[in-house]
Amino acid sequence: MKISINIDQVQEIDLPKILDERGNLSFIEYPSHIPFEMKRVYWIYDVPGGENRGGHAYKNLYEVIIAISGSFDVEIDTGKEVKKFKLNRSYKAVFVPKMVWRSLSNFSTNSLCLILASDEYLTDDYIRDYEEFKILSSIFTQV
Repeated sequence: MKISINIDQVQEIDLPKILDERGNLSFIEYPSHIPFEMKRVYWIYDVPGGENRGGHAYKNLYEVIIAISGSFDVEIDTGKEVKKFKLNRSYKAVFVPKMVWRSLSNFSTNSLCLILASDEYLTDDYIRDYEEFKILSSIFTQV
């Protein structure tokens, strides 16, 4: 099976932002803001300075990554192209399709990373070895 992998499929998403003097509000709805129904939500927090998270790809899972608080970088790698996103606003998100290597780094103090996933946790869906990822990604058509 061949699928197309294109760095442009990784998109920054502008979430709705409702300003209010009592505090602002943002939200996410399917299919208005994200291209998949969520089956799992998880968050990463208390990341020590200098630590990286992620460093894997998924065979079938899609994600949306949001910096709810603080900031961090999301590095995306298709095996041919690399792109970096700086997330530091809770109304900005990054959509990451399947078969894209992603790493999280440069976490600020007290940052909170929220991840919306298209499926439940499935160990077999993970590609945790970058060399294996490069081999698998070369099988797919690069657009």
